[in-house]
Amino acid sequence: MRYRLAIFDFDGTLADSFPWVMGMMDDVADRFSFRRVEEGELEELRLCDAREIMRRLGVKRWKLPMIARYVRARMAADVNQIGLFPGASEMLAGLSQAGVKLAVVSANGEDTIRTVLGPDNAALIDGFAAGVSLFGKRRKLIKMAKLVATAAEDTLVIGDELRDLDAARAAGMAFGAVTWGATRASAHEARGADFIFSEMQQITASIGLTP
Repeated sequence: MRYRLAIFDFDGTLADSFPWVMGMMDDVADRFSFRRVEEGELEELRLCDAREIMRRLGVKRWKLPMIARYVRARMAADVNQIGLFPGASEMLAGLSQAGVKLAVVSANGEDTIRTVLGPDNAALIDGFAAGVSLFGKRRKLIKMAKLVATAAEDTLVIGDELRDLDAARAAGMAFGAVTWGATRASAHEARGADFIFSEMQQITASIGLTP
């Protein structure tokens, strides 16, 4: 089908920030008193959803807002170390030129998102919802679709984590998982993602446009 709105997650989907995140994880774990990721454990965690990762590492849910604020501030300070994945700019431009509305719903800060996107890409985005809580994405997806006057069934959510998939499902929207982010494709396949994207141009094709 032809989707009229594409809502993107940012980190791990448009922005190649996973290496930066992993580089600061020990600091975050020590600061907020949860277990560090052990050597050789990362690949197993990349098959898990957010709740399971929190359980395994001992992250207290009440600490999530503090952790999120700290990580957003650190990333804002290191924003020059974060770039877009190859092909992201061309993909966004192609969708916009074809009349598809674009939005970003992310836990990251809007200033950081706009900086990494750059002014040309940011100008293509019809709506931003930034600073979204770890488990608050469903409400933001619904609100974003209403903001840009698009029905849920005409919307494709694109992200790299299982919580993105769960939020899209709960909002009545289709979901496409990218394979270059935090969560492995096999986990998304097992959870029933509508699309699995291994290349940026596949996103354009899934929305009903010529790749």
